[in-house]
Amino acid sequence: MKVSNAVSTSADLNEVLELLRTLMEYRSSDVRQRLEKVGRAASMLHMDVLLLIYHFARFSEDNILEIGPYIGGSTVAAAFGARESATSKKIVSIEAGGRLKHFRLSSSNIIKDLKKNLARFGVAEEVTLITGRSYDEATISDVRKRLTSGDVGLFVFDADNNVRRDLDCYGDLLNDGCWLVIDDYFGPAKAAPLRAQVDALVAEGQLVPFGYYGWGTWVGQWRRK
Repeated sequence: MKVSNAVSTSADLNEVLELLRTLMEYRSSDVRQRLEKVGRAASMLHMDVLLLIYHFARFSEDNILEIGPYIGGSTVAAAFGARESATSKKIVSIEAGGRLKHFRLSSSNIIKDLKKNLARFGVAEEVTLITGRSYDEATISDVRKRLTSGDVGLFVFDADNNVRRDLDCYGDLLNDGCWLVIDDYFGPAKAAPLRAQVDALVAEGQLVPFGYYGWGTWVGQWRRK
């Protein structure tokens, strides 16, 4: 994990250190053992990232919006956290579907495998799955029937290289201080344009960076204008 140089001026360093301490504790907990099973079956995210998604879903305020769950590892982590939260939370997950060839976790039918994994880990009834592209009008309308302005406390993005497009679509739904988990900030070819968008949003004061985790996942908070 790497802490951004911008943290000391744009976020409370004590909160960053507290997050690191919490993650360290999770690494030797039964939560990690549960999420390792999830990771092996349904996620390409680093275990630290799955643990953070669980943590944010459990302790952050309000609901959860996810774009690009693939076959469901991050969704299950969020559902586990929400289930153990002191407050009831909605989980809305948007997946376009299709197929993907991957050396470890390929899928010839992403939606089918996603639904299978949600059922396998017992969270299917706790997740509202919306099939379609996140930026399609029908999808946006469907999301807004379920979530309202300022009532999202965790936003997870692991889709294409255009996170700004989806934040333009759904940013008003995020509360002030909403946690964001954005994968592929570093890494494959799609990382460069995504990283440029995230950095621009940080420079504009819209995002507050809390660090880079796992294999290149950006973690931070949203600031409402």
